[in-house]
Amino acid sequence: MRRWRQRAHRKVRGLSVTLWTLIVPPTTWAGHFLFSYLWAALMCAKVGEFARFPTLFAVGTVVALVIILAAGRIAQIQAHMEGDAAPHDSGTEIDRLRFLAMATLLLAGLSFIGVIFTALPVLFLTDCR
Repeated sequence: MRRWRQRAHRKVRGLSVTLWTLIVPPTTWAGHFLFSYLWAALMCAKVGEFARFPTLFAVGTVVALVIILAAGRIAQIQAHMEGDAAPHDSGTEIDRLRFLAMATLLLAGLSFIGVIFTALPVLFLTDCR
């Protein structure tokens, strides 16, 4: 287990955090937000009420949370790479990587909370009025 974990850390550190990596968590949040509203609109229009336990919606929420957690975990590993102590303001490649990784980590946390707050009304509301 420990060997597998060390190998996974090495692979993650080998990945480069870019601006594309930075937008994965908020894009997932936006996709889940759109999915939530479309799901609620379709259920109210076609059925007239929300499902008792919306399985498809719950699966979509879990998938969104897993994607955000994976992006956050990768960013966390890269933000804590070995090197010089803070502050990281010298403009080197490793400082830019740490900055992008920390920004991605913070966006992942915000997106995680956003997905949960988007999902709660759909899971608890039962009436379309």
